[in-house]
Amino acid sequence: MQSLDIPKTSPSQQLTQFSRILVVEDEELIREMVVLSLQQEGCEVSIATDGRTASNLLQNAESNQSEFPYDLIVLDLMLPQINGLDICRWLRYQGSTIPVLILSAKASETDRVLGLEVGADDYITKPFSMPEFVARCRALLRRQRFSSQFQSPVLQYQDLTLFPQQCRVTIRGEEISLSPKEFKLLELFIGSPGRVWSREQLIEQVWGPDFLGDTKTVDVHIRWLREKLEPDPCNPSYIVTVRGFGYRFG
Repeated sequence: MQSLDIPKTSPSQQLTQFSRILVVEDEELIREMVVLSLQQEGCEVSIATDGRTASNLLQNAESNQSEFPYDLIVLDLMLPQINGLDICRWLRYQGSTIPVLILSAKASETDRVLGLEVGADDYITKPFSMPEFVARCRALLRRQRFSSQFQSPVLQYQDLTLFPQQCRVTIRGEEISLSPKEFKLLELFIGSPGRVWSREQLIEQVWGPDFLGDTKTVDVHIRWLREKLEPDPCNPSYIVTVRGFGYRFG
């Protein structure tokens, strides 16, 4: 029988190597055990000993336009200053999809359900098995990396940012509300800045080839978009009319 060549470094080890994990835990002994176990797996570990410090780290990360600095958050619930539930709730309200693993002495079914419902991905009660804890971290990192391969990138043009996975748009740092058709139009435009789109092409891409309405519906939606995006809708700088052809973004 032909033998299989097993690499010296297992897939699990490869998964955790270079992963960046934020551990938010106020109990010193548990924190030191968790950090040591993760570092032995090859992880880069940051520490917060209270909710306020963790909140400041995460808010600074959210405001930074570069890559989010953590791949996983290990979060205690009963923290000084700000509790873990509020931190998790705030993360999900901001649209963050970073995995959150709760470590808590609160072991009732109600506590576990509440933790998962506010946005945690997994919940371990204290005391816990360290090998099981590491295995669950690996599972969350694996799931996150698999899903990130299929996520659409954030689209940005000047001070306009579009988040395809979250169906969110911000302009000059403020979130704006768009209808589904407005969102699809903007996503099409911002994905191809400088390209001129005819009304017929926009109909086909956004409304579909079976659309039976008038092409003037494009003009109406463009006008609505301009009212939400442009500082001066009468003199647009984002969505520009190219007379005789259609519309150009940028």
